[in-house]
Parts: sequence; C-alpha cells; structure tokens
Amino acid sequence: MENSQTVVALPRWNSRLFIAAVALYALLFTPNFSSAQSLQTVNMAIPAKSFQMVIYPVAKEKGYMKEEGIDLRVIYIAPTTSIQAMMGEDVQFTGAGTSALVSIARANAPLKVVVATNDRVLQWLLTRPNITSPQELKGKKIATTGVAAIATFMLKQILTKHGLDGNKDVVYLDAGQGNQLPALLAGAMDAAVLSVEQRYIGLDKGMREMFFFGNEVKNSWGTLATTDKLIKENPKLVGAFVRGTLKALRYIRQDKEGTVGALVKFSGVSRQQATRVYDDLIGTFTQNGTVDEEAQKNDLDIIRQVVNAKEAVPIAKAYDFSFARDAAQQLNKVGWKP
Repeated sequence: MENSQTVVALPRWNSRLFIAAVALYALLFTPNFSSAQSLQTVNMAIPAKSFQMVIYPVAKEKGYMKEEGIDLRVIYIAPTTSIQAMMGEDVQFTGAGTSALVSIARANAPLKVVVATNDRVLQWLLTRPNITSPQELKGKKIATTGVAAIATFMLKQILTKHGLDGNKDVVYLDAGQGNQLPALLAGAMDAAVLSVEQRYIGLDKGMREMFFFGNEVKNSWGTLATTDKLIKENPKLVGAFVRGTLKALRYIRQDKEGTVGALVKFSGVSRQQATRVYDDLIGTFTQNGTVDEEAQKNDLDIIRQVVNAKEAVPIAKAYDFSFARDAAQQLNKVGWKP
C-alpha cells in the first residue's frame, strides 16, 4: 500500500492536456522515435520518487519493458489523479494501488491490484527522545499524513496491540503535507508518522524510533493497479508489463550497486543515502510480486475502516495476482536472470 490520502472528488481530468504533455515527453525523451513506433506505448503513473517506485525506471532503462514489446513512459501523477487518468484510459497502470483499493471499496471502481512490490509497510513512528515506551504516548499528539489516511488506521491497530486504545488514547493531527517531521522537530508534536526519507533525518536529529510499521502489521506496500477493462481486452499487454516489472524486481534484489545508482538518479538523493535505504529496505521486496491472502485481507480491512464500510471488499474483486504468478513461472522456466 502506498502512502496515500483518502480518495476525494477532484476536478475533471483534462485528457487533452495530458495527451499534449505525453506528446511533448515523447519528443524530448525518446531518442529513436522510429524504433519506438514498433513498440506499444504504455503510460505508467508513479505517485512519488520513493524506493519502491524505482522498479519502473529500472524496468525501462535496463530494457526489460522493451524486451516485452513495451515503450514505457513513466509519469509523475498524484494518486487520486492517476486513478482518474487510468479510468479515462490515458494511463494504463498506476503505482497508487492503495488509492485503487479505496476507489473499489467506495465507488465500485472496475480496478485490480496486479503486483505487490513490498510485503511490509514502509512507514515509521518516531517520537521525541523523552518518550521511551508506547504507554508514554497516552494523551500525546501525533502528526499524521491525514486523520483518515491509511497509515493512521494502521497506527491505531499498532497502539491497541501495545495496550493503548488506539482510537482514544492519543490525538491524531494532520500537520499538512510534508510537515510531519518539522512539527516533531519543533516540539509541536510528540510523535510523527514518517516515510523512510523523513525517518533518517529524524533519527539523525535525535528522535526515537518507536515503531516500524512493517514489523507491526501484515500488509502490502507499493502496489501496482490497472483496469478490469485492460485485463479483459488486452491480457497479453498486462502479462508483458507484469513480466517486465518482475524482471526489474529480480534485478533490484540481486544488484545492489546498480540499484543504488538507479535510486540516486531517480530520487536525487546522495549515494550514501541511497545505500542506506537499500540496505535497510531490500528485505521488504517480494520474491514474485505477490503477497499472501492474509496480507490481502488485512489490506482490505484497513480500506473498509477508511471508507467506513460494514464489510470489506472480497479479495477477488480487488486483486488479480495471476499475471504475477504466471510471469514468475515463465521466467523460472527459461532460467531468466538479470
């Protein structure tokens, strides 16, 4: 599940502007246009330049998508907007799989999650240094990515597991986008839910790590989604895209130096920071782009809470990992290695 806010209604997606932007991208960044014409163009929406999203630039730059007959164009679009673009068929895939799940639960959107990049949640709770145990969080203020955000509901479960009432014993406050860490460092908040990049800054400035969500809850992260229509009308393309993704996943798991270099280029972080991220998080990447049924159920139960539904969406309505399983079998059969 990516770190996303609850899906809300936004202004209508401007398809013409999007097509113009993609056309400009093609003119500027496709070095051999004639060769690209022999491939099928696929637009992939990425919500952020986070570690788990580096898999798609790697798939493009290493030629894995080209091997599958795909001219991949990676475009940075906010999660909710990427769902709108995908439903309008301007984007074929999005890395905002959690937003897709919310759309399925809230509006019965015809979408499916087809790949899970990580089997652990890449979120952390850091506290002021004087807070040394979960019990000391009682009555304290916690900066979140939104009081109705996925991570907030996960944190409620974690706190309850550690003996607090996750709904009542702490105060959740939306500090505003990107302001969670500054609010914590300034002393305006007692704790904050942070991404990996924010976590490092907080630790280096003396904050205390209370929880790594990935060790506390069993959920997925970094999920890839597409439409039911594309699955039905062009399963070969979906299979090819997932196969290219799994090739990049294998590369990331096996080639540290190459991945660190790709992350530096992709995210703009220092090599030292990229190495630190790789060493800390490479173990969270899945073997074959899937998570088990328990993780899927837990994901959907969190979504149920976010949309305030009585029942969770059935797994079959939200996930289709058949392409990932088939791709893994095909790559194993031919002995494919990076």
